[in-house]
Amino acid sequence: MSQFLDELKANLDGKNVRVVFPEGIDLRILTAAIELNKTSYVHPIVLGNENEIIELAEKESLDIENLEIINPVDCKDKEELVDAFVERRNGKVTKEQAEEILNDVNYFGTMLVYTNKADGLVSGAMHSTPNTVRPALQIIKTKPGVSRTSGIFFMLREDELYVMGDCAINPVLNAEELAEVAVETAKTAQSFNVDPVVALLSFSTHGSAKTEETERVRTAAQYAKDKLPEVPIDGEFQFDAAFVPSVAEKKAPDSEIKGNANVFIFPTLEAGNIGYKIAQRLGGFEAYGPILQGLNQPVNDLSRGCTTDEVFNLALFTATQALAIKNGNE
Repeated sequence: MSQFLDELKANLDGKNVRVVFPEGIDLRILTAAIELNKTSYVHPIVLGNENEIIELAEKESLDIENLEIINPVDCKDKEELVDAFVERRNGKVTKEQAEEILNDVNYFGTMLVYTNKADGLVSGAMHSTPNTVRPALQIIKTKPGVSRTSGIFFMLREDELYVMGDCAINPVLNAEELAEVAVETAKTAQSFNVDPVVALLSFSTHGSAKTEETERVRTAAQYAKDKLPEVPIDGEFQFDAAFVPSVAEKKAPDSEIKGNANVFIFPTLEAGNIGYKIAQRLGGFEAYGPILQGLNQPVNDLSRGCTTDEVFNLALFTATQALAIKNGNE
């Protein structure tokens, strides 16, 4: 277990942050929720049909006696949540439509977060990313001054820790949008007690090649610097110039990064998704995420190929985000 994860647990000890899991009929989710319920880090709220969850638990010999389970179809707070959803959607849905929509576990779970009946949500083991993110964008929405959400990964190998983004949400961004992702990623890193040193990546280092693509990254780096001057941010960089001090000395001797970047911003989603998976599969890094950032309250998206351990750990990240938001650190 890495020191970073140990620190997350220490910071969450005794907090019992309420995290809702919409996919309670998935074995990985149910098992992780049971394990989390044994801790004081997270208080899990599991959604789904009680009979189906009980049947799954009995089949797998799981003890769910002390687990909080809510069925969206007949929840005692359903009417309150329906009214709040109609108001939030500002007349775009009728009450009857809202009642049907909130039978969907992701919409229902997102409303629990929005109405402060839960602090964060973890989904995606059985649902696509759009089905997880769409309710969050419609209901929780992005923070003031933030135009979009983005997805980052914390990459851990023993006590090495790096942050990579956007690896999950936005296919292509203009310079201002890319700068926003860089700034939000730096802020997310800070909320996890990581001191960010941010490199915006390309196939060029400080003008070694000059194309529309490299200029977009170069401009984004300057925008990000202007928005967050207290954080070391630079680009455009080839990866080796951002990561290897001896290469940085040759390619970018005047940069404050000096080959010590720990936050890497990719120029496109294509590059980001490929990049983190290369680090994961060839480099032996554990990938935690995607952590969604830019929302008013935390909603995080699992891979449909996730393991029970990944569900457990993503809940810890979600709880940490929730605490940071409550404490005004994000």
